[in-house]
Amino acid sequence: MMHGTAGQGTQLPRRALAAILLARPALAQTQGQDWPTRPIRLIVPFTPGGPVDVVARLLAERLRDRLGQPVLIENRAGAGGSLGVRLVATSPPDGTAFVLTSSSLAIWPAMHPQGGLDPRRDLTPLSLVADIATTIVARPEARLGDLAALLRAARDEPGGITYGTSGIGSSNHLSGALFAAMAGVRLTHVPYRGASVAMNALLARDIDVVFASTVETLPAHRDGRARILAVTTPARIPSLPDVPAAIEAVPGYVAPNWFALAGPPNLPAAITARLSAELAGIRAEPAFQSRLAELGAIAVLSPPETLAARLAEDIPTWRRVAEEAGIRAE
Repeated sequence: MMHGTAGQGTQLPRRALAAILLARPALAQTQGQDWPTRPIRLIVPFTPGGPVDVVARLLAERLRDRLGQPVLIENRAGAGGSLGVRLVATSPPDGTAFVLTSSSLAIWPAMHPQGGLDPRRDLTPLSLVADIATTIVARPEARLGDLAALLRAARDEPGGITYGTSGIGSSNHLSGALFAAMAGVRLTHVPYRGASVAMNALLARDIDVVFASTVETLPAHRDGRARILAVTTPARIPSLPDVPAAIEAVPGYVAPNWFALAGPPNLPAAITARLSAELAGIRAEPAFQSRLAELGAIAVLSPPETLAARLAEDIPTWRRVAEEAGIRAE
């Protein structure tokens, strides 16, 4: 009698386990279908007031209205932006934490070739939010009045022209390194703690040019304190139709700069689908498009596959640039 009871006891857990295994596909499909039920944290891995932060706040307002939950901005700056990204990469995949970051996402594997953060493995790609132009900017009274003058000076004085960026290993730094390599010139890099600090150094005549996004450079360009010599996009941009693309003077040179939204790994498909639908609705809003255009950006708000493809394309490119220029993280 006791033997029979023991036999039944061993069978019950097996049956329960089989039921759980059979139920897993259904659970995976339904998980997240009632999302969101709690406030959402949108991590910005840079300081307040920067270009990523500005776009994040515009997006958070619209997501709040569409999702019916607060979308709270958290600025977690540090380690070149990787601190905030790692926070999301290690968060539970419950739809309560996302990160809005820059194209530096595609640069970290090049800066840390021996391992560390890999966005293709450690995050769920959600959307390419915006394309934003990187600009090459100088003071209006400087001898570097246009891109041709900059290239002449760089060839006449190898290493004599300084360019400021938001830091070693930043997208701006690698954009400048790629520009110098493809133009066949030598520029001296001067890193700062943020592009706005680099712009202040330019205006104070401490450096010759700055590589930074339109968010930091357009105000000074519009009020005459600085002059944008070129953009690093494949063609001229609508907000600066009279400013040449650098590719017009340096054939083949393009340095993509973009903002992207990602979540923790293994994010449920239902959450990804709901978020993609809401982002598509925001993309269709003329007010959102025009606000980004004022910043020199183009609203994209793509499906996840577009961001995944961009990462697959950009990561090898920036790895090659970093290797050839000898750039490593501090």
